[in-house]
Amino acid sequence: MDEGSPIREPEWDDDVTRHFIDLGRYCIPERELQTRLLIDLVPERLGPQLLIELGCGEGALAEGLLQRFPEYRLLALDGSPAMLELAAERLARFGTRAECRRFSLGERDWRTPGTDALAVVSSLVLHHLEGPEKRTLFADIHSMLVPGGVLAIADLVQPAHAQGMSLAADAWDEAVRERALQFDGCLDAFQRFEDQQWNTFRYPDPDDLDHPSGLFEQLRWLEQAGYTALDVHWMRAGQAIFSGWKPRADPTR
Repeated sequence: MDEGSPIREPEWDDDVTRHFIDLGRYCIPERELQTRLLIDLVPERLGPQLLIELGCGEGALAEGLLQRFPEYRLLALDGSPAMLELAAERLARFGTRAECRRFSLGERDWRTPGTDALAVVSSLVLHHLEGPEKRTLFADIHSMLVPGGVLAIADLVQPAHAQGMSLAADAWDEAVRERALQFDGCLDAFQRFEDQQWNTFRYPDPDDLDHPSGLFEQLRWLEQAGYTALDVHWMRAGQAIFSGWKPRADPTR
């Protein structure tokens, strides 16, 4: 796909929303740890700061961020009206510190240079973009961050070798089994995960909306966009948390 060309994004109706929220709690490995790590990556600064979440879903991560940083405000973006409605209800207690807004991930109209965001965070969203779109997104977000700001990403990553695909598929199955037993004491949720062929590493579909990119190449794209201090903070079952920082104008400050 050429850079800047339109992409197909998931279409969310109420049934899909309920299904994702229900099964998602089982299918995201170490979900609570992932959320905590993304929150921990946000810098602590005095005074009001702007955070942006791409693909806020039902608002769980946004809620955690607003709780951790009581002076910050957060712009929660999502492409699903149903998800945004749930997020708005969840974040209502934060008043004007939380704003929920619909967006299209692949479009550039929301990527305003000089937005002065301290952090842009994203969980399990960017794999809906193909490689050229991710490269463009990383560069656009760099222009939206304040110096010293961070882009923190949790997402699917494409294994580089067939053996890696097999290992990622097995590890994802194992993680879902663990969570099914932890929450329910049975494997019913894992069976739904298997029946619906959710494991994209075991059941790759060329017509699917998932386009995970390799971890190494994404780190390289971040570097090319001007980010420094690139790090990988967690990885399991073909999913990773990684980040890049916009350098400060004066590194001694």
